[in-house]
Parts: sequence; C-alpha cells; structure tokens
Amino acid sequence: MSKEDDIREILNQVAQEIAQAQTSPRTWLSWIVYLLARLEEQAARASSNSRESYMEMLSALQAEIMNRVRTGGWN
Repeated sequence: MSKEDDIREILNQVAQEIAQAQTSPRTWLSWIVYLLARLEEQAARASSNSRESYMEMLSALQAEIMNRVRTGGWN
C-alpha cells in the first residue's frame, strides 16, 4: 500500500468518526477548518515557499468548492 493509500484510509476513518459523532453536516465545518489550520502550521514550519504553496492550495480549494456548488459533483 502506498503512502497516499495510507493517508486516504486514515482520512476515510476520520470522516466516518466525525459523521458518527456529529450527525449534522453543518457542524463538520469546524473540523474542516481545524484540519486546514493544522496544515497551515505545517506549511509555515516547512518554508516560506510552502506557505505560498499553501495559499495557492486555498485558492484552488475555493475554486473546487465553487465548482461543487455549481455542478453538484467533485472533480
């Protein structure tokens, strides 16, 4: 199993645990924000280039979310 597969499995487990603990999708926002904040901390520790890359990722995430809202599906 690849590192990416391991991460997907962990994230799938976390998503399931969050959904079981808090049944309203509206409350999941705080967990998503929490994860993004932890990733931002990691990027800031790595380098200024990682921080810039993180900000680019946020812009791409915003575009993905807007596309999801518009089309009803994830790319």
